[in-house]
Amino acid sequence: MKAITLQHYGQPEDLKLVEHPDPKVAPGEVLIRVKAAGVNPVDWKLGAGYLDPLMETHFPMIPGWDVSGVVERVGLDVDEFAPGDEVYGYVRKDSVQLGTYAELVSANVRLIARKPASLSWEQAAGVPLAGLTAYQSIKRVGVREGETVLVHAAAGGVGMFGVQVAVAFGARVIGTASERNHDFVRELGAEPVTYGDGLADRLRELAPDGVDAALDFVGGDAVDVSQQVLKQRDRVVSIADPDVLAKGGHALWVRPDPADLTALGELADAGRLAVHVDRVLPLAEAAEAWRISSAGRVRGKLVLSVGEQG
Repeated sequence: MKAITLQHYGQPEDLKLVEHPDPKVAPGEVLIRVKAAGVNPVDWKLGAGYLDPLMETHFPMIPGWDVSGVVERVGLDVDEFAPGDEVYGYVRKDSVQLGTYAELVSANVRLIARKPASLSWEQAAGVPLAGLTAYQSIKRVGVREGETVLVHAAAGGVGMFGVQVAVAFGARVIGTASERNHDFVRELGAEPVTYGDGLADRLRELAPDGVDAALDFVGGDAVDVSQQVLKQRDRVVSIADPDVLAKGGHALWVRPDPADLTALGELADAGRLAVHVDRVLPLAEAAEAWRISSAGRVRGKLVLSVGEQG
């Protein structure tokens, strides 16, 4: 198979499209013929070595955790899926080496779910990591119908899902975003508010009685600002502020969960979860995708299209 690999920690220009041995399919796993692979900021951060203290990494390394594709073969004991099944998943293995930027990827059945029929391959590949992050963040702070939820970075890859899932839970949503993204945030179902100096005052104008829960998908001062307007200071969850626990909030590192993936797929097929793909690039242009992602101005998701690579 062809795959994007890194021979060592490095930068986008170190990514190479090469021939790589096909992955083995262990018991409990399926082999997926990849149609598309999602690109997330964690991909290039991991490739640069930022996660080395946390995660065992082996080289040559194929990046990527998000995938959509077709089951090509199943492991000896697998009866949950069959060849030909369309699936998607957050394929985060116990160590980092055989990721999803490839024509084939093996995945344990606990990492995947059936692909939502209403989504394209590219849209489906954009859901798992970001969608699960949003869904699990909302569950962590216990969002309930009728509550007001603040979503930081509402136009980003995770925020896009956070807004829509919170709306699906019956919440009123206020989303921070740059002015150029306000119309997009409205389309998602939130009331947009510009981030930056004076944010707490602008939030008080929109929610004079305070907000019930806050989701920090950007870091910086988002937790501090949230706690200025929260009714209960502990109902904030962050994926980006290392000090959130010390501030009395909740930290979240997303976990693969097929039940949560299935729930997201059901929302998509019910027309309650749209996936905005900002840009699709061919697998061979993974380096450019990393450059775009690291610039930090992606609206929605970046995705690599994977097929027969020339």
